[in-house]
Amino acid sequence: MTRAAVALWVGSVAVVVGLVAVIGSVGRAVPAEPIPETAAGSPGAGPVVAFYGDSYTLGTGASGTEHRWSTLLSVEHGWTEVNPSVNGLGFVNHRADVSDDLVDQVIAAHPDIVIVTMGLNDNFSMPARADRIRAAITADFTRISEALPVARVIVVEPFWYTDERPGSVQQIIDWESAGAAAIDADYIPGASHWLDGHPEWKAGDGLHPNDEGYRVLADRMDEALRSLGV
Repeated sequence: MTRAAVALWVGSVAVVVGLVAVIGSVGRAVPAEPIPETAAGSPGAGPVVAFYGDSYTLGTGASGTEHRWSTLLSVEHGWTEVNPSVNGLGFVNHRADVSDDLVDQVIAAHPDIVIVTMGLNDNFSMPARADRIRAAITADFTRISEALPVARVIVVEPFWYTDERPGSVQQIIDWESAGAAAIDADYIPGASHWLDGHPEWKAGDGLHPNDEGYRVLADRMDEALRSLGV
């Protein structure tokens, strides 16, 4: 199932070299690598795994969807991948721009496992929309938990794209960690640092992982999931 990807809005090109400029210039688009089409339902012999995420889970920056971390893991583990992730999406950011809500899509897939990797893009609405972001995290997690009571829900610390980070990154991490605990979901910490110190793992836009970067994310995620018994 093909989804029209919404362009990732991350401020001006200055995000690559000046984090303060990012936070102060939300709303201006930056060029990105070609957006891969998302495969929502790549078949496997194992469990159905739904991914609720943004461009880092969509696979933007990769040379093809087969190189994004979610698909690498799905193929290696024999999962049926359901991945409706959207560029630029946050719990609040650009939520109104998506006609078919991702949480609804995840629930409709009746997955055995749900992996949540959201939160990066909401930093660009902090602190102005902090209350809305925190409430949306709670609402999304509650909806998933109540609609899929048998599914295993795994919340991943939001990815981040520079070694420098505003205080909002930790604030959103804390909200997600607490939200995961509230619904008795598993939580994977540390993901915001998985690409730190390695600019060679970034695509030409300087924002998203390239094929090598997605391989790193896949390996780190696989290690974390195995520690949870997945």
